[in-house]
Amino acid sequence: MERHPQYPHLFESLDLGFTSLKNRVLMGSMHTGLEEEKNGFEKMAAFYAERAKGGAGLIVTGGISPNREGWIGPFSSRMSTSKHAKEHKIITEKVHEAGGKICMQILHSGRYGYHPLVVAPSAIKSPISPFKPRALSISGIKRTINDFVKSAKLSKEAGYDGIEVMGSEGYLINQFISLHTNKRKDEWGGSFENRIKFPVSIVRKIREAVGPNFIIIYRLSMLDLINEGSTKDEVIILGKEIEKAGASIINTGIGWHEARIPTIATMVPKGGFAWVTEQIRKELSIPLITTNRINDPKTAEEILSKGQADMVSMARPFLADPELVIKAKENRADEINICIACNQACLDHVFKRTRATCLVNPRACYETELLPQSMTSMKNIAVVGAGMAGMSFALEATKRGHHVHLFEKENYVGGQFNLAGKIPGKADFNDSIAYFKHMLDKNNVNWHMNSNITIEELSKYDEVVIASGVIPRKLILPGIDHPKVITYPDLLSGKKTAGSRVAIIGAGGIAFDVAEFLTHDSSGSEEKRFLNEWGIDPSLESKGGLLDKGPEKFTPPRQVYMVKRSLGKFGAKLSKTTGWIHRLMIKKADVNQIQGVDYEKIDDEGLHLRSGEKRHCLKVDHVVICAGQVSNTSLFDECVVAGLKVHLIGGAREAGELDAKEAIREGTELGMRI
Repeated sequence: MERHPQYPHLFESLDLGFTSLKNRVLMGSMHTGLEEEKNGFEKMAAFYAERAKGGAGLIVTGGISPNREGWIGPFSSRMSTSKHAKEHKIITEKVHEAGGKICMQILHSGRYGYHPLVVAPSAIKSPISPFKPRALSISGIKRTINDFVKSAKLSKEAGYDGIEVMGSEGYLINQFISLHTNKRKDEWGGSFENRIKFPVSIVRKIREAVGPNFIIIYRLSMLDLINEGSTKDEVIILGKEIEKAGASIINTGIGWHEARIPTIATMVPKGGFAWVTEQIRKELSIPLITTNRINDPKTAEEILSKGQADMVSMARPFLADPELVIKAKENRADEINICIACNQACLDHVFKRTRATCLVNPRACYETELLPQSMTSMKNIAVVGAGMAGMSFALEATKRGHHVHLFEKENYVGGQFNLAGKIPGKADFNDSIAYFKHMLDKNNVNWHMNSNITIEELSKYDEVVIASGVIPRKLILPGIDHPKVITYPDLLSGKKTAGSRVAIIGAGGIAFDVAEFLTHDSSGSEEKRFLNEWGIDPSLESKGGLLDKGPEKFTPPRQVYMVKRSLGKFGAKLSKTTGWIHRLMIKKADVNQIQGVDYEKIDDEGLHLRSGEKRHCLKVDHVVICAGQVSNTSLFDECVVAGLKVHLIGGAREAGELDAKEAIREGTELGMRI
């Protein structure tokens, strides 16, 4: 068997007996929102075909319900009629034309459904849905099993190469398995053997219905991360039963959605749950897939070379770069646009019921819409600012043939992304900067570093793009220039260091990042520290994989105060899918949050506050200002006065909360049409 020199295990084929997968990279399931859009099937076909062309060994679609009760939300996508199967054919045909294989994920949401028709093994309301489920009757259970089978048969009719049965993350099948949600007293509840009858019956009956030459992936919850979750022995028993029932592959599921432990966010170490798959793989015979926070070929290759899994699954990384696999195969890993696990444009969008995309790749899920326009003439274009908006514009413009000069006042590129890369768990942000820098070099952009370009020089260009970013808002406050005061850029860049007692003025995303930067525990290995910090049992012996003693307490290196004038939730505008993590992290670090106060002054004693008639001084060594930022538009205004053809993008156009998602999208869109 021929092996690739850099990633040999990644590019071995995987033999399933009746079919062979061309490599060991699975594009994992992720709902995009295209499933429910007008002309959504055409858009999905383009989306998946581009990933198949990019080299994914096997693709799994977002979750498709087998019936109305299993909807994620009202009128979400389902596969229960021949009409549905016919609609899906455009997807499978396009993927096969691109040389790929694709499986449809069958997902029944159970009590996680966001609609009034929800059902579950027991009538126990989920903490993440407002609707209390109806307990399925015995006949309802049998009907639901038959609906899974029918959905699988229809997926085969639609041209899919197989299906994935979603048995993890706390959805219906998981709800039957766990005593946390299954309180039944009949043959479908009680003993573990009874509780796993539901998933085993589904897989066995699907295999009987679709025949031997059809891929059946079962997504097994190997680490529930909830009380009364499965133990390692129970996971192995279920895995063996699923194998006997006819599954081709077992995929790894980590954590229920209601579990208060991060599983895919930036602070999770790369490949941080491969050890779970490794333990279960030793007990089973069919191939096992590992997943979660695998975003580059190097991490994937290390997992496979250690024998931790037979395949690796990446979902969000294929949003960031559809050609991830083929670039790795051709030794072009430095050209991979890395997923930074921010969730801001993918999962956050899905939870808002809007179309998913990707912060670092705005074309994701817009393959039929966000396209380069034909160019009538090559232009000489000046770009002021090499942050993410400026670089994303420059990349698209140079790829289309424009002659681009990129001016940056600093001696480094990336703008605010450089500061984000200093935050614990956000090192991947540096990979994004490196990607854009490399691709701009490859496309022959003209760099002008340490440059303070003038309006006279800009007048020589056909068009000017101002992407000069933001500057921190300066508070009007007595003592704001005191030596105790540090701006967040000076702190994060290392120009200044904070003492042992620090006050943060502000309570937005930047303030939370600064609080984590100041309180981070950097002792020991990253993997061990993560497991201890969140109370995860590496032996998998405890129920749900949670340590009985709970998360390990740690003493932060500083006492930190977070102070704001207004009343209400701290970090109110934090990401929906990761905000709770950041709040928990600063709670663990004993950050003292103070609200509803006025700032009186900063002096040698510290930060003086007033609440009504009461006055108080926080006796701190330093005060870090995280009170927002303003757009840096002075050069734009000069261009307008001078009559230059000028465009304003990114933070220079709109400061607000720092929004790299909009900055990169604006740069990309302008670069494709200018």
